Amino acid sequence: MKLLPLAWRQLRRDLAAGDIRILVAALVLAVVAVTSVGFVTDRAGRALAIEANRLLGGDAVVRSDTPIAGRIREAAQAKGLKRTETIELPTMIRLGQGDTAQLKLGELRALGEGFPLRGAFRIADAAGERTVEGVPAPGTLWLSRAGADALGAKPGDTIGIGSIELRLAGLVLQEPDGAIDYFNVAPKVFIALKDLPATGLIQPGSRAAYKLVIAGDAPAVEAFADASRAALGRGQRLETIADARPEIRSALDGAGRFLGLAALISVVLAAVAVAMAARRHSERHLSGAAVMRCLGASQKTLASIHIGELLILGVLASLTGVVVAFALQWAVGAWLSAELKIDIPPASVWPALQGMAVGLVVLLSFGAPPVLALRRVPALRVLRRDLDATEPSAWLVALAGFGGLAALLWWQAGSATLGLTMLAGIALTLAALALIAYALILLVRRLRSRLRGSLRYGLANVSRRAGTSIAQVSALGLGLMALLLLTFVRTDLLDRWRLSLSPDAPNRFIINVQPEQMEDVRAYIASQGVAAPELYPMIRGRLIERNGKPVSGKDYAEEGERARRLAEREFNLSSAEGFGDDNRIVAGKPWSAQGTAKPELSVEEDFAKSLGWKIGDRIAFDIAGQRLDATVTSLRKVDWQSFRPNFFVVVSPGALDGYPASYITAVKVPPEATKFTAGLVSRHPNLSVIDVDAIITQVKSIGDQVAMVVQVVFWFSLAAGVLVLMAAVSASQDERLREGGVMRALGGSRRQLRMAQASEFAAIGLLSGLVAAVAASILAGVVSVQVFDLPWEPDWAMAATGAAIGMLAALLAGLFATRRVLDVPPSLVLRELDA
Repeated sequence: MKLLPLAWRQLRRDLAAGDIRILVAALVLAVVAVTSVGFVTDRAGRALAIEANRLLGGDAVVRSDTPIAGRIREAAQAKGLKRTETIELPTMIRLGQGDTAQLKLGELRALGEGFPLRGAFRIADAAGERTVEGVPAPGTLWLSRAGADALGAKPGDTIGIGSIELRLAGLVLQEPDGAIDYFNVAPKVFIALKDLPATGLIQPGSRAAYKLVIAGDAPAVEAFADASRAALGRGQRLETIADARPEIRSALDGAGRFLGLAALISVVLAAVAVAMAARRHSERHLSGAAVMRCLGASQKTLASIHIGELLILGVLASLTGVVVAFALQWAVGAWLSAELKIDIPPASVWPALQGMAVGLVVLLSFGAPPVLALRRVPALRVLRRDLDATEPSAWLVALAGFGGLAALLWWQAGSATLGLTMLAGIALTLAALALIAYALILLVRRLRSRLRGSLRYGLANVSRRAGTSIAQVSALGLGLMALLLLTFVRTDLLDRWRLSLSPDAPNRFIINVQPEQMEDVRAYIASQGVAAPELYPMIRGRLIERNGKPVSGKDYAEEGERARRLAEREFNLSSAEGFGDDNRIVAGKPWSAQGTAKPELSVEEDFAKSLGWKIGDRIAFDIAGQRLDATVTSLRKVDWQSFRPNFFVVVSPGALDGYPASYITAVKVPPEATKFTAGLVSRHPNLSVIDVDAIITQVKSIGDQVAMVVQVVFWFSLAAGVLVLMAAVSASQDERLREGGVMRALGGSRRQLRMAQASEFAAIGLLSGLVAAVAASILAGVVSVQVFDLPWEPDWAMAATGAAIGMLAALLAGLFATRRVLDVPPSLVLRELDA
């Protein structure tokens, strides 16, 4: 405890003298970078989750085939939750009276007061298109646009539902929970829950589905979800945004991975900055430690004082960084809220705690090794400054530091693949940078005598300070690699969203096409100026066996709710001779175009993972009383954002011949073709045309919001990286001051000194930039394919541009950081050398 006041006194003295300001700035920068990204990621991630929950109508939904009561309803009464309910059931929708009445089987949705708790309806009525946060007024109803087209109804008409007739007040263009499953083909009619008893439709044996919808604070919603899962009974299930369509999940998952990568990059940059600044700090204390050794200070005393100083410094700097980061995220959060037009929740305490932890771990991991060397500084250094401290245990501390970095990367990544990829990339990049830097030093030593002027002095500095040059090349290269990696992945990610949600994406799904109707459907679509479609067979089948063992939902209870539902549901099976660019084989072998002797299955990889299916498994389905046995021979990665007809399970050609099948297709209908659906349905009343324009709009909206957050987080990390470059260059400032003073005393001009510095930094920057560009390109490919599931091709033009920008950034940062060398009078520097 007696040493703590000494550590505090030394910290105050170092701060007053400016000796430790670089380290303080680097550590504050590190914490600001990590915590700012954490705050923005946390707030934006929760905001996007809430926005995505608008697709549910709430934060969580419990579905049941009986009225919901008991523990689940009690859990919904908890403080911090809002709740409402809906009832859905099939019914006949009637337009008109008598023999001329138009009848259509549809789905009735009776909406409780307050629905939706998240999101809103988009309806078209006599007043035009508008957004409505509520339900139809009693005595009125809304009808889906597809349902109105099928019936030929328009606002103001009277629609019969059960025993009552209601006025059609509007057409639903977009509903809050339509993206969970847009293959609900029946026309939908929406009424207030208060009007449901008068319809007389709720009778014993009615096929009614009950939904309890809740929304509220994240802890309250999570508590409700946990309580509901434990209380779920037969015919009940809990839904969250994880149960949304794959297109929605894909956008959110990609955003989450990128934000994790941005936080990861911030940790790497923080480690680089602190390591370089701590090196300079320890070098400035070598002489002071030698004097203390002469006065009888023990190694334990020296280590305790300096480590104590680091701990105090770490706490103060980390607190400062958290405060600055909180102010930054408050401003950025307000701007994001205005740009995205959504409410962004306040920041939680976790990013602040993570920032503090990162600051202390990084400081001790990368600041302690050079500081520990101070305890072994020889007392003779008081007379001979060329004697440096050696600390064998510093290697162990350095390994511990890399272990700490590995733990931080793993923590921030949230993905084992991403964490291991980054660790391997960092290790290989550092090794390559160090080796190439050493080769450059050897080359410069051979060529130095042939050079003239400022270029000779600048390159001489590179070879003379071999250790410093290798450290600077490694630090600059690693920082540039991290920033270029973030740039490459960000570009690929944003391009993928723009391409996958292109204007040419299909916006109408046509299902239930019978084999004898295929040619007429093709002819009608062509007559409307729409591109010729490809029709896919769709056959309903139920899973009954796997590898000879009967299968039921109970067998998947341990795998989770989604696996249980998948095992219990009917499958939409299809058949295809081959796959397009939206289906990529990732395991096994595709079947030949000529077909196969025995039935084979190609299964979507996430679907297979949920059910535990593997290559070689024998799967049996029941199709309308007929049995189909097939072997899993390949797994596919499906691009769900293509909005083309895709299936979890595809059967080899010919295997489904003879089974009852209908066909499905998707087309892009231009906005001016307003009568497309009505004309097609009038020719073939059995067809169901699903309008997914609203779903595409929702997915695009989420993609745009995610892209905005990605841009903000990227610029945070980029600003941190630029400052890290300056910290790395400043690590050798003391030595440069001495050399500059000697050169000025010997008659060197400011211009000569500046040109020498420029040539040195240009050489270091060029080398760092080239290696960083190559390393970032390779690592971006691995991360894009293995983590983000993005197709990747090396963009060497972008890599060359990145290398040039990296060299320029290193040059400017170096000249800016060493500008003081030109302003310090040579007499002061020489006087310091004599001291």
